[in-house]
Amino acid sequence: MRAQSVLRGTVAGPEGALPFATLRAGELGTAADADGRFLVGPLPSGPVRLRIEAMGHQASERVLQVNFLDTLDLGILLLVVSATALDEVVVTGTLAPVSRDASPVPVEVITPTLFRKNPGPALLDAVGMVNGVRPQLNCSVCNTGDIHINGMEGPYTLVLIDGMPIVSGLSTVYGLSGIPTSLIERVEVVKGPGSALYGSEAMGGIINVITKDPVIAPRLSLDLMSTTWMEHSADVGIGLGKGRIRSLTGINGYLYDDPRDRNEDGFTDVTLQKRISVFQKLTVQRRNKRVAGLAVRLVGEDRWGGQMDWTPAFAGGDSLYGETIVTRRWELIGQYQLPLREQVTLQVSANGHHQDSWYGTTPYDAVQRVLFAQLVWRHRFAHRHDVLAGLAYRNTYYDDNTPATAVGEPPARRNKAERRPLPGVFVQDEWMLSPRSVVLLGYRLDHDRDHGLVHSPRVAYKLAPNGRITVRAHAGTGYRVVNLFTEEHAALTGARSVVIAEDLLPERSWNASLNVARKWPGEKRFIGLDASLFLTQFSNRILPDYDTDPDLIVYRNLHGYGIAQGASLNVEARIGHDFRAIAGATWMDVYTVEGTLREDQFFAPAWQGTFALSQKLPHHFTVDLTGQWYGPMRLPVQPTDHRQAHSPWYMLLNVQVKHRFNERFEVYGGVKNLLDFVPEDPLMRPFDPFDRTVDDPATNPHGHTFDTSYMYAPLQGVRGVLGVRMTLE
Repeated sequence: MRAQSVLRGTVAGPEGALPFATLRAGELGTAADADGRFLVGPLPSGPVRLRIEAMGHQASERVLQVNFLDTLDLGILLLVVSATALDEVVVTGTLAPVSRDASPVPVEVITPTLFRKNPGPALLDAVGMVNGVRPQLNCSVCNTGDIHINGMEGPYTLVLIDGMPIVSGLSTVYGLSGIPTSLIERVEVVKGPGSALYGSEAMGGIINVITKDPVIAPRLSLDLMSTTWMEHSADVGIGLGKGRIRSLTGINGYLYDDPRDRNEDGFTDVTLQKRISVFQKLTVQRRNKRVAGLAVRLVGEDRWGGQMDWTPAFAGGDSLYGETIVTRRWELIGQYQLPLREQVTLQVSANGHHQDSWYGTTPYDAVQRVLFAQLVWRHRFAHRHDVLAGLAYRNTYYDDNTPATAVGEPPARRNKAERRPLPGVFVQDEWMLSPRSVVLLGYRLDHDRDHGLVHSPRVAYKLAPNGRITVRAHAGTGYRVVNLFTEEHAALTGARSVVIAEDLLPERSWNASLNVARKWPGEKRFIGLDASLFLTQFSNRILPDYDTDPDLIVYRNLHGYGIAQGASLNVEARIGHDFRAIAGATWMDVYTVEGTLREDQFFAPAWQGTFALSQKLPHHFTVDLTGQWYGPMRLPVQPTDHRQAHSPWYMLLNVQVKHRFNERFEVYGGVKNLLDFVPEDPLMRPFDPFDRTVDDPATNPHGHTFDTSYMYAPLQGVRGVLGVRMTLE
């Protein structure tokens, strides 16, 4: 009889310990615990092959020499994050954790490994690494922004944090600002309507920011970065606690306080910002792996842009033009799985957002509070039906100093805050027809105070004839109840007046998509293709009319239909262990039809694409080349405008060199916007921002007005970046 021995250690990845990783030593198998620790044995003495696997990471295999009656302590065993992420767990498409490969709904994933190839001070920049997703700056003065998915504007994108829809309307620009990137486990992107699960606002797509579990987060993570434009950002994550209670604290700070006017139009090229965000997450380990957690985030930001001599003392005055926004925001997220035999989870979120701002001489003081709660029940029937059902309730409070919350006619006009309850019920059945095919059926029914019952069905089908090809088809609906003054920045800036031409109906959309994924895996190389066709038709679209009168923005429902259609192709490649490539391109045609008139959507390029190339070099160096490129897009111009009505082809190219000293410490440096591309003439008549001489036929024969909306790319040119990261397990 041969002597017996044991192996022990901890499995970890770049982001921290990997809970429940699987290990096989010889003929024995085991799983790591919640902290990544494992113990496997008894093993016979002699050579033993050890294989370690964890979702989202490359498997590791090694041969160990086990000695007589020995306990071999292997320490920390590090796994490399998979460049292809074939087995990552995703939750956004079905509201239930499932491997990305098994999901009947296509879900694209951004991991810290990807967005660190082109680091930025806000996650808003990182989502631009996803093909078909485009961060859009809406104002060349205050730099507020949103996210376009397949050409659809920001209000059509629902932003979630840990699955909770706490970012909407007034706060969209801050949904992806101030989230400490050191705390992010992944970002999931679903393109196309998702109202069958998420209700209002999920018309164009969903972005779900998933933060790390405190159980597996590093004890300390630190990321400090500065640029040659004197931008400074700090990202700190601290994991504490042992046993049942674990906490994760994140602090994000950003400072830019160096006004620059490179294009010499008299205005700041980039908005000056001071932002601090504090995130606190707490989890409790319970019996039978039941979930219990609470998270809080506080955000404070002061930003301004305008004429170079402007200071906050000029706010609201007409001697110098400036736009200043002071924001104070809080968020709360919690979930608790009830102690029942059935899997029933209560999920709650709440947020409050206060914006105190001036756009020239126009004040905008707004408060928004949103309470959301849902009870979700999940049960598997006969090993074929995975059923999900729930009750949801959202209540939105909104108040501002604009006509949006005013009732009555002058002089009896008074302010009346808007309160909008939105209860709903939803059900979903993921039906496994066979080991190779799955059907997903979903339905949601919401009740809006003004518009009555809103139905949102969807259906999806997945066929995987083998492990290398997967076909997915999806059809679904979306709807959106609109508050213009929280979503349309052009209603507040510049010199235009707002006209609401009719009682606005909720927007609706129908979407169909077809996705085919093909893989060619191998030990020394991997190639993956992912191709999609998509078509979305909109009714009751609410579009701003900039063209009829240059002094007005007229809002009304579209008495016709809107179309967003196109195709996308993504390519992933790995050659050996040193070269990685990800690239994608999207063609899209986004337009509206009213009668016989067709109009292309503003800021929707017919072509756009992304790429990320990484090459490992000797001595722990890595070079990353990343970029986004865009074709011509329609821009809002005034009659007889000297500026082009369509943007040129352009590319934002970035390069980075990283040196990893050890598993805890690395430095990185690079150049952003290497081609030094910036838009020309982003402002109309910057020399007369208050339109004092707008009616002078000698100096302004065409009646042009000051306008800030001609903004399709960042105004920052080439700039250097230097940063350092440190991680302590």
